[in-house]
Amino acid sequence: MLPVKVLVVDDSSLMRRLISRLLGEDKEIQVIGSAADGLEALQQIKSLRPDVVTLDVEMPKLDGIATLRRMMLERPTPTVMLSAHTHEGARATMDALSAGAVDFVAKPTTSTELPKMVEELKAKIKVAARVSLRRVRPNLTTPLAKPKPTASPTQRSAAPAPSKLRCGQIDLVVIGCSTGGPAALQQIIPYLPAQLPAGVVIVQHIPVGFSKSMAEHLDRKSQITVRHAEEGDVIKAGQVLVAPAGYDLNFIARGNGASISLSNFGAGLKPGGFRPSVDWVMKSAAEVYGCRALGVLLTGMGRDGAQGMLAIKEKGGPTLAEHQSTCVVYGMPKAAADLGAARKMIPLPQIAQEIQAQF
Repeated sequence: MLPVKVLVVDDSSLMRRLISRLLGEDKEIQVIGSAADGLEALQQIKSLRPDVVTLDVEMPKLDGIATLRRMMLERPTPTVMLSAHTHEGARATMDALSAGAVDFVAKPTTSTELPKMVEELKAKIKVAARVSLRRVRPNLTTPLAKPKPTASPTQRSAAPAPSKLRCGQIDLVVIGCSTGGPAALQQIIPYLPAQLPAGVVIVQHIPVGFSKSMAEHLDRKSQITVRHAEEGDVIKAGQVLVAPAGYDLNFIARGNGASISLSNFGAGLKPGGFRPSVDWVMKSAAEVYGCRALGVLLTGMGRDGAQGMLAIKEKGGPTLAEHQSTCVVYGMPKAAADLGAARKMIPLPQIAQEIQAQF
C-alpha cells in the first residue's frame, strides 16, 4: 500500500518541523510539503496534490477556516485540523468541522504532550485518507427549523417532563457518534422542532474542552435548545444535552423521568475505551427508560454503541443507525448492524425526520 501523502500547514516553523519529522517516522505516511499560512497552503495543495492536509486553525494572512472553505471549493482534500486548547480555538474547530474538515486534534499545551498528539494525528490522517469527500463536504441545505424564539431561562426550564410510563411513547433520545459526528449532528439537531416531546442526549467522542463549544455551536444553529450537560440536569422534553467530554454520564430515575449524574473525570481508561462512552450511556438509558428510550448511532470508528444499542432494543425501544452510504466512517453503525442491534439503517439526511416519526 502506498503511503498517505500529507501536507503540514502551521504558522510555527518549529511545529512544522516537529510534526513533519514525527509523522515521517511512520512508514504509512509521507510528508510531501509544508506551508506557513493559508495562502501558501492553497498553492501547495494545487501543485503537490496531497491525500490529506493537516491544517492549523489560527494562522496569519488566511486563517484555517477561510483556507478550508476555499480548499473545499477549489480542490477538496480530506483535512485534519490542529486546534488550540482555548475557548476561541474550540469554537473555530466547530466551524471547521461545519466547513468540511474530517476531524481534529488538540494542540499540545506542553512539549511533553507532542508525541501523544502526533500519534493521535497519525491515526486520524489514515482515517481521513480513506474518507469519501462527498460525505464530509458542507451540507448546503437550510434547516427546517425557524430561528430560535427569544426565551428567558425560566421559560426554557419549564419544558414538560415525561408524564406516562408506557411503551410506544419515547421520552429520551440518545445519539452516539465519533469521527464525522460534529458535522453529522448539524444535519439532525437543527432539524428538530423546539417542542420535541422528548429529551435528547448527545454522546460524541471529543477531547476534553471541546464538548461545550460543540453544544454552543449547535444551539446557535437550532430552534431546539442545546446545552452542555451538568451534574443534576433533569431530562426535559424540547432540550438537547451534550455529554461533557471526560465524564461518564448516568441517568438517575426521578419519578417518571431522570436526572444526570457525572462521574470518573480524570480516571484511567482501558485501552480503546472512551469517556463518555456511547455504550455506557445507552445501557444506562435502557435501565432507566426501558422501551421509552430511542437509540441513534451515527458515523464513527470502532464498536462503541453497539452493545448499548442492543440493550435498548432488548428493552423494546426503537434503534436507528446511519446507513453506510452517508457515513464518514462506517464503523460504529456497522458494529450495531452486525450485532443485530439496529432496527433500521437510515441515510443521514433522513434521520431527523425518522426521529420525529417515532412520536
